[in-house]
Order: sequence, then structure tokens, then C-alpha cells
Amino acid sequence: MSVNNIYEQGLDKNLANFAHLTPLSFIERCASVYPEKTSIIHGDKRYTWKQTYARCCLLASALIKLGIGKGDTVSFMGANTPETFEGHFGVPMTGAVLNALNIRLDAKAIAFILGHAETKVLFTDREFSSTIKAALELVENKPIVIDIDDSYFDGGELLGTCTYEELLKDGDDGYACFQIEDEWQAISLNYTSGTTGDPKGVVYHHRGAYLNGISNVLCWSMGNHPVYLWTLPMFHCNGWCFPWTLAAVAGASVCLRHVRDNSIFDAIKQHRVSHFCGAPVVLNTL
Repeated sequence: MSVNNIYEQGLDKNLANFAHLTPLSFIERCASVYPEKTSIIHGDKRYTWKQTYARCCLLASALIKLGIGKGDTVSFMGANTPETFEGHFGVPMTGAVLNALNIRLDAKAIAFILGHAETKVLFTDREFSSTIKAALELVENKPIVIDIDDSYFDGGELLGTCTYEELLKDGDDGYACFQIEDEWQAISLNYTSGTTGDPKGVVYHHRGAYLNGISNVLCWSMGNHPVYLWTLPMFHCNGWCFPWTLAAVAGASVCLRHVRDNSIFDAIKQHRVSHFCGAPVVLNTL
């Protein structure tokens, strides 16, 4: 350190003047400042931000008990449900990396991703059980499988050692969120659809997820407490980072398993939706 520069004297980084950027800070603040604001709506189910934060902490602590920690990969083959949303916080709260799988890929592509990502735990919705069952037969190192047993879907089969809700019961209420050591640390791992070969992995770091989450607020001129309809798949670039955006502004997520015009119009009317994303094909259905 140069003694000639007065701004380098006594101004080292410490907890009082510096924090690594991470979207995990959004949900911690949200649960503290807006604990009773609605966080998630899924059919007749409603959660507040206090409840969602608590569930994410339970998920994180339960994963740690399964041996998950910094640098491990946890994959989700999930629809737009509360479980997938919570995974965006609960997984990185352990220091692990979230891998949201493209539900439209075939078993061979899913198997490749599970192997390439070295997935340790796989959460899978019953809707995709046939694809996952076939994919697991192709994977050499089998991950621990946890079922997402959504009451709003009939069909499929349970493949795992327990369900998501059963896993949460193994979590600890007083779990202290993992403190990242570097904002460059990976928070999520996404894959291309593999149109020109095997899927290619793309890594987000905590800093990038934080900044993109904030940029959504700025680009949309989004105020506090928006009501966001999940017409965009949460697996698609982590829902364009909107799970983290909504935690930054204490917004409400309206979950939508399937993108159909009647369901969209009903949700907009019933919940007074203020925002949603979607490709042109989604808009064309309206």
C-alpha cells in the first residue's frame, strides 16, 4: 500500500464498508422489511416473504445434511411452481450451484447435463418422471433424487427417496445463510439446448445475478410489490433472473404450470397481474 495516497490509509475492506454482491441479500432484506407481503401464489396456496425465506432456509439446511456444500451442483427438473422458485435461493444458500434443467429436452440430453454438471442432488416434478427415469438409466454416477409432488398435477410417478416437503422437515429453522467468500463464485449453471451437439454450459456468478436482477427493476421501471405472472419458464436463463428481481422489490409470483390463454387471462384478472415475460409465441396465444 502506498503511504502517499491518503485514500489508501485506514480504508481497507471490512464488514462495515464492503459486501460481496449476491441476490441472496435480496431475500434476507425482503423477509425482514416486508415479512407479511405475498411472495408466491400457486392455486389456493399462498406464501408470504417471511414464509418463503424460512422455507428456503429449511431447504438449504436439509441439503447440507445430504452432504451438499460449496461448488456442488443441485439440479431441478421442475415446472413453474414454488419449489423451483425456492431453489433459486435455497441451493445457493448452501454455497452450491443451481442447475435448472430445460424440461423440453429429451432423456439423452438430460443425462449428458447431469453427468457433465456432476449433479449431486436432483429435484424432479412428477410431470417429467418418464424423461428423468430414462435419463437416470444413462447416468453413471446417480444423484440423490427428490420428488416434487405438486398437487396441481395428476399423473407421473415418484422416483426419489422422499418428496420435497418431506425433505424440508429435515431442515433446521435457525439455519444461518451461507456467506459467500467471493461475488465471482458461481450461483447457477445453465445449458443450451444442444442443437449443434451436446448442450453447452453457461455459468452465472453471484455478482452477475445480483446486477441482472437489479437491471430488470431499472429497465421495467418496476416499483415495489409488483404481481408477476410466470409465463416464462423458470429454467430459461433462471427466468431471466426474475426470481431474484422479485425478492429485490418484494413482488408476488403467480405460478403457472402450463402457458395457456385461458389460464393467463384468468390469472391476470384474479390476481391483478402487473408484469409478465414471454416470447412472441406467448403473446400470439393472447
